[in-house]
Amino acid sequence: MDKIAIISDVHGNITALRTVIADIESKNIKHIYCLGDSVVKSCNSDLVIDLLREKCEVMIKGNCDETICRPNVPKGKFWTRDKIGEERANYIYNLPVSYEFYMSGYLIRLFHSSPFGLNYIYNPMYSNKDTIYADTELSNPLSLFENTSFIGKTQDDPIPDIVGYGHIHTPNIFRAGNKTIFNTGSVGRPIEMLNNNIYDENNKFSTVSSYIILEGNLNSKTLSSISINLIRLPYDVEKEVELLRASDLPSKERIIKELNSAANCR
Repeated sequence: MDKIAIISDVHGNITALRTVIADIESKNIKHIYCLGDSVVKSCNSDLVIDLLREKCEVMIKGNCDETICRPNVPKGKFWTRDKIGEERANYIYNLPVSYEFYMSGYLIRLFHSSPFGLNYIYNPMYSNKDTIYADTELSNPLSLFENTSFIGKTQDDPIPDIVGYGHIHTPNIFRAGNKTIFNTGSVGRPIEMLNNNIYDENNKFSTVSSYIILEGNLNSKTLSSISINLIRLPYDVEKEVELLRASDLPSKERIIKELNSAANCR
């Protein structure tokens, strides 16, 4: 049986990424796929990109990657863009927006947020209808399985059996009809939407990193055993906070609160 670790939304958090990579390697997993948003929201996006390039077999692009790494961004516009430099930005910007493969007879498709674009949101646990994200909310889980021109597909292409994505920073696995959907959650910026008291001691259970392990027969179109496992993994949040405090990242105080609470501190 083959194993694939699916990670996403590292968001510049090198401490969390190193912890997750070490955990993956301790399980003797050889394949690591990353679903995007490697940059911003912490202070070491350069180190994160370098480590991902070293360790990941597959990388795709996220919405923050697109914004920060697009061509012709003037110096000084984004702190993170200046930190990562042009070579890394060009690499990230030119990553694909989706990836698919067979495992144990199932066609699995991966993307950052949706087959329609990098900013669309499907969240089975929380509605965004009254938020700034209302215009990009997807209400039907089966829309995630559509073949669209954004991901380079036509109506003649096969429909996936399993879809995996990141973007919402809150992990989950569920069934919709005869289909399976999983969300990796976030390595570097976990969110629990109901966390509104940043001093709540119970928040520690949602500040941990998450990733997915797929286990089956990679590249096989023969139906056989497959599993999807969600891993929750604590990392040294205080160590990442120390890195942030030592940096000159303008938004570091808000980010520190978010790392310590898994909340959106807007």
